[in-house]
Amino acid sequence: MTEPRDIDPAGDPEQEPETSTDTETIETADNAETADNADDAEGPRRRARREREQRREAQARATAIEEARREAKRRAMGTTATERVTLSRGAVRGLKALLWTAGIAVLVVGLGLLLYFTPIMSARNIAVVGLGALTEQEVVEVAAVVPGTPLLQINTDHVAERVAEIRRVASVRVQREYPSTLRITVVERVPVVIRDYPDGVHQFDKDGVDFATGPPPPGVPYLETETPGPQDPATQAALQVMTSLRPEVAAQVGRVTAPSVASITLTLVDRRTIVWGTTDRTEEKALKLAALLTQPGQVYDVSSPDLPTVK
Repeated sequence: MTEPRDIDPAGDPEQEPETSTDTETIETADNAETADNADDAEGPRRRARREREQRREAQARATAIEEARREAKRRAMGTTATERVTLSRGAVRGLKALLWTAGIAVLVVGLGLLLYFTPIMSARNIAVVGLGALTEQEVVEVAAVVPGTPLLQINTDHVAERVAEIRRVASVRVQREYPSTLRITVVERVPVVIRDYPDGVHQFDKDGVDFATGPPPPGVPYLETETPGPQDPATQAALQVMTSLRPEVAAQVGRVTAPSVASITLTLVDRRTIVWGTTDRTEEKALKLAALLTQPGQVYDVSSPDLPTVK
């Protein structure tokens, strides 16, 4: 006989979920089993592929890291090498320049010693130029240069000083002309005025230097002053007038009288007289006198160049 079951109305909903859960659990288990079975079938290939991909990725990262490291090293080594090359080239150039300088210095010193102590370039010829009244023998004797002396051993200043002691010499220049010539260039004094003395006629140049005694040169006027000489103001004034005259006028002057700087008178060889006065406006007076002498007369007064007169 079958016993009746009590059915709890609230229990039906609870039983349905249990049945559903159990069913889901069974299905999940079945799926897991199926997945496990699938993994068992396909897992080695997937794992191998995944491992290969991982190895490739790892190798690519390692390669990239190694390349980056090598590139950084190359850059560092490249900069250092460039600096070394730059420094090395600069050092080599500096060393070459130093060696060339030292070599040239040694060569110059050696050549100088050779020329100084040996007769390779010696004074075998002494050339004197610019002579007028002086003779070459007079200059060579005063120069006192021993023939055959090396040119570098000759003190040209000392030689010039000795030659300048000759009264007739106004200036002198001494030069070495290699390989074997010593050149002495002389500028002689030129007489501008002359003056009588008991021992003869003395010649004075444009500076008032009494440099020679002898027969009076033609065309040179006599000077009449109290104390002729380079320090005498009257002498200097008379010489200033003479050097300002035009050559054709100066050649006509026979005597210059200068008792003072304010009363200078010129006497021409034809006995005409020129009243000059002071040395003021000398160039202007000389210009007016050249034109004034073309007029007949005996006394030509240019002391006032604004009003020159002829008498």
